[in-house]
Amino acid sequence: MSTSSDLRTSRRSATATTPHGVPGWLIALLAVASGMTVANLYYAQPLLSTLSGVFHTGAATTGALITLTQVGYVIGMLFLVPLGDRLEKRNLVTALLVVTTLALLAAGLATSFPMLLIASLVSGSTSVVAQILVPFAASLAPDHARGRIVGRVMSGLLTGILLSRTLSSLVSDLAGWRTVFLGSAALMAVLAVALRAALPKHAPTTTIPYHQVLRSTARLVRTHPALLRRGLYQAAMFGAFSAFWTTVSFVLTGPVFHYSAVGVGVFALVGAAGAAIAPFAGHWADRGLVRPLTGVAFVVAAVSFALAGFGGHSVILLALAAILVDMAVQATLILGQHTVYQLDPAARARLNSAFIAMFFAGGAAGSQLGSVVYHAWGWSALTAFGAALPLLALLYWLTEGRRTMPGPATEA
Repeated sequence: MSTSSDLRTSRRSATATTPHGVPGWLIALLAVASGMTVANLYYAQPLLSTLSGVFHTGAATTGALITLTQVGYVIGMLFLVPLGDRLEKRNLVTALLVVTTLALLAAGLATSFPMLLIASLVSGSTSVVAQILVPFAASLAPDHARGRIVGRVMSGLLTGILLSRTLSSLVSDLAGWRTVFLGSAALMAVLAVALRAALPKHAPTTTIPYHQVLRSTARLVRTHPALLRRGLYQAAMFGAFSAFWTTVSFVLTGPVFHYSAVGVGVFALVGAAGAAIAPFAGHWADRGLVRPLTGVAFVVAAVSFALAGFGGHSVILLALAAILVDMAVQATLILGQHTVYQLDPAARARLNSAFIAMFFAGGAAGSQLGSVVYHAWGWSALTAFGAALPLLALLYWLTEGRRTMPGPATEA
């Protein structure tokens, strides 16, 4: 009994002495969980050539698998994430992970391409667990450390996005593509149990009916100009990100580089280096540097596509472009979330729902349009398309007001 009491006392003491007041182990768990769930959206990207051969579908049709998964994510952001303000979060997270587990099982056992599409749509919709956990972390954090804590959790999420392709390639090469989905289903089941045991109960912040929750989410977009602005910024950036990563695998496996699926996965490891920017971006946001660094990120993203355009025959230039585009997209994401979460503390789940839905819609459009552009006009046209998106965001950024007071009109 004394040992157990000492352990509890030690844990409370460690928590109390943490500068930001949130246990380090809980931040780590939220980061890992966010990365594991969002990775479900990207496992299929390096498998497109394999799936095309298995189900006898064309490249454009197979590419729709990525688009539909991201569309599912947007649906989940619009209709499921707002429930994070209406329901007890631990129960909601558990329920969504159970459905994700079942959908991934169906994907791993799919006997036809339509079955795989439907399973991916469902798993994409319920993998929004990551976007319930991020505002959960923001709610636990004190104001002075919110950017840093969100940045640490987001670094896990972004690492999951980037490493998912490598993991998928390696597992598929060793044990077949079905094992990728079945293995993820097992991970989701374990994660459901772990989060159920570890997360503190978090009471709902509103009691209004579900249909009013959805209406209030749309109303937040109208009443907070900064939410719409940051959502459009990130839609452009994530559209560029998706266009790059959806098509670069075709370049790497093409006649110039002759990479295998595993080679494409290893290349994706390079992009994972960009995740290191997330904690720094959170720190910069806490210091009030959101606006200038947003503009810098747009310029870096455009430059990265210029490098990629010259990288059609140089894997070094392609790798450098991958790192830069990932760093730029991740930086604007952290900066945007820092701004959005300050708008209304009682509506963080709904604010996050609108913000992420907007930028994933941009990602789905970028993925589909990027695929069309690449297959119609080649890699040079794709890089021009990718550069145009952050440049458009930069032009919009130039119209941004310089008001610094918090509130609905804040444009930081």
